[in-house]
Amino acid sequence: MISLAVKTARLIFCPNYVTVENMSIFPRCFLLLSIAAVTLNVAPSNAQSNTVAPLNPKELDRYHLAADYSKQFKGLSVLIMRGGQVVFEEYQNGHNANKAHMLASGTKSFNGIIAAAAVEDGLLKFDDKVSDTITEWKGDELKSKITIRELLSLISGIEPGDNGRPPAYAEAIKLKAKYEPEEYFEYGPASFQVFGELMRRKLLVKNETPLDYLKRRVLNPIGLKVAYWNHQQGQTNMPSGAYLTTREWAKYGQFLLQKGKWDGQQLISEKLLAECFKGSKTNPNYGLTFWLNKANDGEAKVAPKPAGRGRLLDLLGIGAETTIISQQGFGKNLPHDIIVAAGAGKQRLYVIPSLDMVVVRQADQARFEDDEFLSRLLLGKPAE
Repeated sequence: MISLAVKTARLIFCPNYVTVENMSIFPRCFLLLSIAAVTLNVAPSNAQSNTVAPLNPKELDRYHLAADYSKQFKGLSVLIMRGGQVVFEEYQNGHNANKAHMLASGTKSFNGIIAAAAVEDGLLKFDDKVSDTITEWKGDELKSKITIRELLSLISGIEPGDNGRPPAYAEAIKLKAKYEPEEYFEYGPASFQVFGELMRRKLLVKNETPLDYLKRRVLNPIGLKVAYWNHQQGQTNMPSGAYLTTREWAKYGQFLLQKGKWDGQQLISEKLLAECFKGSKTNPNYGLTFWLNKANDGEAKVAPKPAGRGRLLDLLGIGAETTIISQQGFGKNLPHDIIVAAGAGKQRLYVIPSLDMVVVRQADQARFEDDEFLSRLLLGKPAE
């Protein structure tokens, strides 16, 4: 009956309206009327619903301001959830709700959840030495010291590998350590492929891959459907393999927001999950595979760049995005509890516990600033 009432109201106020997926051309005046008229709840376990919860006009204006900014820079989608409800959903530049898009390095943040689940299942501890499982490291002065926590916090000291070209597991575990653990933060895919090999060995007895394990422990229970996950040499691409629709990624964000609980079941211990959102002394703005907004908690010790173009850009004050976020967070005027999964092409999953909010932004590669987007979305104005 509610569904029929909504459809009828939409036809009365906007006869050419088709679906919520066309919200980018949906008249905003009618959207306000329909939202004010009907409230439909979206259960956290049903992130695919087209339901829209009631908003006040100022809040909706902020969301449109952010979505317009995203669209200007090759944005494909913006989806916002509050209190487990979809309150805004817009598809742009030819994208739609049914199209999966690469997460790129947004994939990395699944590794922290795998680790937390594995701790709960007794497969490992965060502060175990990696060399307890990858025994080839035992004879190496530096690599023998590295813990799983340091590996996933990207402060292990091993060579980071080339972003966009993750090494195979066998290649990753052969990379050298350049620094002592916790000496520097250095971003790259290699640590996640090392973790993939560690998990592969841990799961041999179960005949599971790391992706199988992730699906069994988390993704299947929350009903998250992976459209595609690429592999290398038959092995799960841990740092950059996932392709999801906007709504499916939002589901994952809601799971994080609910502290590992879904449909009344605690899938991962809240305490263990919280370990993923703690920055290190080396980099307060990066936890176990998640970016954070702890800008005032101390300056990150980012590994120095070798001579060449990268070093020159740093000297000119044009640092890599990962360096900038490491040093400054996402914005000093924004909530300090922001948790972010971020990928190349400006793929973003923002989780903001203090606002009970999940935001997904997917896009093609283009200039895009997190503080500009978030300032518009949360404050209704450009970043200062």
